[in-house]
Amino acid sequence: MPLSTPQPGETILLMEHLEKTPVNSNQIREWTKRDPVMSKVLRFTMQGWPESYDSTTFKSYHNKKFELSVEDGCLLWGTRVIIPPPGRSKILTELHEAHPGVSRMKALTRSYVWWPTLDEDIEREVKNCNQCQLHHTTPAAAPLHPWEWPGHPWTRLHIDYAGPFKGEMFLVVVDAYSKWLEVHQMTFTTSTATIEKLREIFATHGLPTTVVSDNGTNFTSNEFEEFMKRNGIKHIKVSPYHPASNGQAERAVRIFKEGIEKMKEGSMRTKLSRFLLKYRITPHTTTGVPPAELLMGRHLRTQLDLIQPNLGDRVREKQSQQKAVHDYHARERIIKTGNLVYAKDFRKPKSWMPETAVKKTGPVSAEVQLDNYSASPRSSPHSH
Repeated sequence: MPLSTPQPGETILLMEHLEKTPVNSNQIREWTKRDPVMSKVLRFTMQGWPESYDSTTFKSYHNKKFELSVEDGCLLWGTRVIIPPPGRSKILTELHEAHPGVSRMKALTRSYVWWPTLDEDIEREVKNCNQCQLHHTTPAAAPLHPWEWPGHPWTRLHIDYAGPFKGEMFLVVVDAYSKWLEVHQMTFTTSTATIEKLREIFATHGLPTTVVSDNGTNFTSNEFEEFMKRNGIKHIKVSPYHPASNGQAERAVRIFKEGIEKMKEGSMRTKLSRFLLKYRITPHTTTGVPPAELLMGRHLRTQLDLIQPNLGDRVREKQSQQKAVHDYHARERIIKTGNLVYAKDFRKPKSWMPETAVKKTGPVSAEVQLDNYSASPRSSPHSH
């Protein structure tokens, strides 16, 4: 039985490199011969795979059987040397010498070695490395714990400052229930200025139950806390260095900045007004309802409403057209009480009779005196 099959030059260089590492090709060859599983895989690769064998034990190798080869008594998958169990921990130690992370360590192994549980073993090696854990970057974000939906408008507000943005500071307030957004340009961002602006907002919408803010000095001063307490508002401050806890305000700030950036015409106040109107009438991605309708209970009229057909306007327009056609040949009638008029009396063959108007009943109708008979408004004769 030949000990090897023809291999490309890069594989030969790899084998020479292994000779210089703590684990060398001679050790791998001996371990492969002694391992009950890999020795059989070696034989199968050299002589051909049998029709029946333990598929569970050899599954990882069987899936790659057409890519396996032998070089100097060592098994290879492509150009990667398959390491027997006795050498795997030493190889992991060698690969982790410079303490690369999981991704970099896996990338490194793709050029040199493989075995069935390689990825899991690399993850465990990095996880159990004390130095790696001490110098680990910020861990992945924890599972999301969203704020509970208040159930009523203007119950819980999230506030934050945006800026400096375009050379200005902005106070951002968002209602957790309706997602209604308030954005105000601020000359000063002190606690006093913040309180004055919130007082102005509360004068329109009323006092909330809860206000959520970060730990900025303008929100944590004694003056601000006293304002909250005096108005019966619970003030919740999010964790320092973790602004995501006030996610609704953070998202509102981002949406505001992106919206203003896209507007090229008008002053900052004009842009802000246009942005807020469009935001408030647009169905929110979370609620599916425009913020204005959830907070105010009504639809805000905008220029977009001009494109909607209006039945009332259509009827009034038709009436106006009909009146114009009718009045083209008509002339104005002015009837005053006491005027001499001609009234149409349908009781006589000679229908038009001179009479006196005794009472005006409408724009072009009146009661007249007919032979000592006063016509009622309901049956008043025609007059001219």
